[in-house]
Amino acid sequence: MTLPASPTAADRTTVVIYSGGMDSYTVLHRALREGLDVHALSFDYGQRHARELEVAERVCRELGVPHQVVDIRAIHGLIDGSALTDAGRELPEGDYGEENLTATVVPNRNMILLALAIAKAVNIGAGRVDYGAHGGDHVLYPDCRPEFVERMNAVAGIANFDPVMIHAPYLRASKAEILADGLAMGLDYGQTWTCYRGGRLACGRCGSCRERLAAFAANGATDPLGYSQRPDTAADASQKPGQEA
Repeated sequence: MTLPASPTAADRTTVVIYSGGMDSYTVLHRALREGLDVHALSFDYGQRHARELEVAERVCRELGVPHQVVDIRAIHGLIDGSALTDAGRELPEGDYGEENLTATVVPNRNMILLALAIAKAVNIGAGRVDYGAHGGDHVLYPDCRPEFVERMNAVAGIANFDPVMIHAPYLRASKAEILADGLAMGLDYGQTWTCYRGGRLACGRCGSCRERLAAFAANGATDPLGYSQRPDTAADASQKPGQEA
């Protein structure tokens, strides 16, 4: 009888792409609860504000998780055709899926971030990269769709001598389902930042805020973040956890 192989150091180590937002915060805690050796990786690519990065640094410091913020602002001129990377452009408001929110797509962002995370994984001997893409992003962001993640995972398996697996546990889950998972873990979502704006309070008007508030409403929970404006999300809460995105 052949005994199963013992987990290797690579099997026990993962790089978590951690923005400081809700989804990656939940992914980070999932990996920790798996008992993995977690290395958090964040990126400064010249986004409109640094609120998420500040939150990410604080959370990792409190958790004792190794955290690296990679400064890739040198590529800003290659990806500045987005309202999220060009402070001079008007930031659209409204729900995800509306035509004007395509202005928030950062060209090729997740391919760039995944490639760098895979490089770090190979460099430190990690066998996995954890990535918080989710079903609610599919309609707007091509680099969050299952087809993209599956192909990047295939590339990650052959791009280096040591294969790396891309792990996207919420790839087909809604924001409400991610939040339900995190609430079941007892997570404090006051330790996250989602708003496209970097003000003292979340705006409550951008697509990211509205999706977040709808997820809390769908779970019958109150968002602990402070908002300058809280829109009526009752109409947006029809998608309960467990329904398809």
